[in-house]
Amino acid sequence: MALSKPSILSHLKTLTQFTQTPPPSLISLRLLSFATPEDAAADRRRRKRRLRIEPPLNSLRLSQQPQQTPRPNPNNPDAPKLPEHASVLTGKRLELHNNILKLIRVNDLEEAALLTRHSIYSNCKPSIFTCNSVMAAQLRQSKYSDLLSLHRFITQAGVAGNVVTHNLLINAYLDCRKTDTALENYRLLINEAPFNPSSTTYRILVRGLVDNDKIEKGVELKNEMLEKGFEADKVVYSSLMWGFAKKGNAEGVFELYEELRNKVGDDFVGGGVYGSLMKGYFLKGMESEAMECYKECAGEGSKVKMDAVAYNYVLDALSKNGKFDEALKLFERMLTEHSPPKTLSVNLGSYNVIVDGYCAEGKFSEAIEVFKSMGEKRCAPDTLSYNNLIEQLCKNNMLAEGEELYRGMDEKGVSPDEFTFVLLMDTCFEEDRPDDAAGYFKTMVEAKLRPNLAVYGRCVEGLVKVGKVDEAKSFFDMMVGKLRMDDASYKFIMKSLFDVGKPDEVLAIVGSMLRDDPSDFTAELQEFAKEELGKLGREDEVVKLMEDVEREKAEAIAAAAEAAEKAKASARAAVSSLIPSKLFGNKGLDDSSANTENAETTAENLEVPAEKEENVLDQVGDAGSGNADSTEELKASDVIEAEVISDRAGSI
Repeated sequence: MALSKPSILSHLKTLTQFTQTPPPSLISLRLLSFATPEDAAADRRRRKRRLRIEPPLNSLRLSQQPQQTPRPNPNNPDAPKLPEHASVLTGKRLELHNNILKLIRVNDLEEAALLTRHSIYSNCKPSIFTCNSVMAAQLRQSKYSDLLSLHRFITQAGVAGNVVTHNLLINAYLDCRKTDTALENYRLLINEAPFNPSSTTYRILVRGLVDNDKIEKGVELKNEMLEKGFEADKVVYSSLMWGFAKKGNAEGVFELYEELRNKVGDDFVGGGVYGSLMKGYFLKGMESEAMECYKECAGEGSKVKMDAVAYNYVLDALSKNGKFDEALKLFERMLTEHSPPKTLSVNLGSYNVIVDGYCAEGKFSEAIEVFKSMGEKRCAPDTLSYNNLIEQLCKNNMLAEGEELYRGMDEKGVSPDEFTFVLLMDTCFEEDRPDDAAGYFKTMVEAKLRPNLAVYGRCVEGLVKVGKVDEAKSFFDMMVGKLRMDDASYKFIMKSLFDVGKPDEVLAIVGSMLRDDPSDFTAELQEFAKEELGKLGREDEVVKLMEDVEREKAEAIAAAAEAAEKAKASARAAVSSLIPSKLFGNKGLDDSSANTENAETTAENLEVPAEKEENVLDQVGDAGSGNADSTEELKASDVIEAEVISDRAGSI
């Protein structure tokens, strides 16, 4: 049957419509890389975890860093070493990383740091991410010396740090109020590191400078951040605004707020900025504007995204400006919204603000109750939080409650620091409990903490005031080797001993000073000791003691020199007696005509070099052990050396 041309064309179109398939979607193409959808989901989770550990640097550098940092030349041995990538956390190294994280979670930081150190030179070397985890845990617990020690160790071991490592180090120095050192490390990061700083670096620096009352330097860093191509960061601006508010500079607060609005627009989302802005309004007496700002950011139905830190700024602004009831209502709402890990609206800072607010209101029992309820929202207090509440209690004659909190620190895995013990010690002295105060000082020293000279002085002074001079002297003996005592400290303990009729112990202290470091016994102390001893008719004993110590030192030096000379002569005699006499021909050396001086000179010239001495002694020892012919088997070089020595002796 013949078909017409139009019918054939229509038939082909119909076939084409049925055989055409739609192009595969992007999702279907992506799934073709995996055997199952579960494998694809696992790969997505793996990539998200890697991004959380180490954010990609290309997005930061392309958008915020117009000037790229040149990569170091791998052939240059002096070039800075690049840090490891997160992809190294596989196999045994990932297993080690997880084991150390388990130790951190159970608060065994000493074991975590020890395992990290031991693994450095093993077959399973920890990555910089593992080291950062340990140092971050040490920073959270204010163990700054341990953090710096671990950082020094991994640096010497050749583990290259990344930007997180630098941030932790800078944060530690700022917490220790060493702002200059923190800024030096920031300059090293800028000038020598093979990577750029992050926005977190500037957040840490600016916040630390504000806390250390160096807000002008913080403003300079903010400007430097903008010059380097970073976007205006609301956290940096809110920290600076908060610093100006603390100093009572409302104009500085509003200037920074306007600058931020001009850079990011009116629709920016920044909860922390609102809290600082409220402070500025309160400073200017504009309470209604401050409360309008509060309703805008944290009121019912507000569309501003608020996190725990942003809420804390608002809480503090309310509680410190006569709006503590409003702060409590907001805090209750924050507790209701808090649903970790999805929603984090409460943290340790939130509890600290409310505790401070209750203490300011004189409601200390409520403050303690709120403090102890932290665990209900998976918040854990730190040493600073304990110190803050203990200080408030001690200032308001509630030492018993403060001591109860102190005893509960160990149960929470929190270690007290020097400030904790000093608070309790000072309060015990104020409440006429010197024995307990001395006990706290002793516990502090036994815990390997480092009280400074001022703390030691307060302890000794408090004991002396209540007549416990012997206890004060025991603490002096304990600390004199650990602290660099000044003249005032020496004078105080000497005066205390003189007052109780113990001049001999004063002379013992002077003798120890002269023997250990005579420079400690300054002219001022000499005059003081002579004056006090003069009242007892013993003013000459200081001079006599100084002369005796000098004579002891001279006798000790002479005895050491004599012992060294005797040992030297004994060694020479032993060598001479062991070496056969035929190796040392007389060569005209007449004993009857040799005087004592020539004999001493001969002995010095007969000294055998150490290397040859060992060779000769070894071979003579072999001869004495039963081999009668061993002396004939001396090496030719040893015989020649012995003959040379004999010639030198004969030519004298």
